[in-house]
Amino acid sequence: MLKYKNYLGVVEYDAEGKIFIGEALGLRDVITFQGRTPEELENSFHESVDFYLEMCARDSISPEKPFSGRFNVRLDPNLHRQLAERAALERTSLNEWVIHTLEESVR
Repeated sequence: MLKYKNYLGVVEYDAEGKIFIGEALGLRDVITFQGRTPEELENSFHESVDFYLEMCARDSISPEKPFSGRFNVRLDPNLHRQLAERAALERTSLNEWVIHTLEESVR
């Protein structure tokens, strides 16, 4: 995974074309990049992100943020109830309980 200016890029290898191809994550807009070496790939990612930001500035539009800090999760109503009960037992909101639990899971 590549990181640049708060954008994340994922990479795949195309064996047929013998080239690495990538795309920025978490956007409706599409930012792609490619390279035959790790250096070319990283440079292409940086250039693509910079080009995207330049085009947004030129067109006077706000560039998309890769991650807004919001996401929706659909769950079974019984699980939803269990999570809400657990949060209530810990005297916190469901949102805060989920945030804490997710933070703990990635540490």
